[in-house]
Amino acid sequence: MGRWEPGASGRLREAALDLYLERGFEQTMVADIAERAGVTARTFFRYFTDKREVLFDASAELEKKSLAALEAAPATASTLDLVATALDATVDIIGHDHELARKRHVVIMANSDLRERELIKLAHMSAALADGLRRRGIGDAEASLAAEAGSAVYRVAFQRWADADDDLDLRDVIRRSFAQLRALTAPN
Repeated sequence: MGRWEPGASGRLREAALDLYLERGFEQTMVADIAERAGVTARTFFRYFTDKREVLFDASAELEKKSLAALEAAPATASTLDLVATALDATVDIIGHDHELARKRHVVIMANSDLRERELIKLAHMSAALADGLRRRGIGDAEASLAAEAGSAVYRVAFQRWADADDDLDLRDVIRRSFAQLRALTAPN
C-alpha cells in the first residue's frame, strides 16, 4: 500500500462514498475505506480526521470562497445580490462533479446524524454570510434575513440539482432559484 501517492485524497473519498452506499455509513470502517483506496489507515488520517470528514472536509473552503466573493462584490449590489454572489462562488468547489455530489447527498440523507451535521454546516455558513454582510454595513436584521433566505435558496437548488437525471448546471439552478424567490416577493 502506497503512502502519499498522488490522488490519495480523491481515491479515499471515492472509496468511502462507494462503501457508504454499498454497506451504509455506520457499517463502514476507516480500515475498509483505506483498503479499498489502496492506502493504509494511517494515510487516511493524514487527509481526514474521521470518516465523516470525507463528506464535510470542504466546508472551510466553501466559506472562505463565498466570503471572498461577497467582499469583492460591487458596493452598489443589493443585499440579496450579495448573497447570490457568495453562493455562486461555491459552485466552483461543489458543482464540478455532479455524480460525486449526488452520491454524497444520498449518503447524508440516509443517516440522521449526517443530516444533522449537514444542517449545522449550512447554519454556520449562513451565520458567516450574515457576518460578512454586516461588515459591509448592512443592518443586523437585514443581514440575517438575507443570509437565511440565501441558505434556503441554496438547499432547494442543491436538492433539485442533486436529484436531476440530466446535466443541469448547479450555478444555473441557484440563479433560477434566486429568481423564483424574487418573483415570490415581488408585488403583484
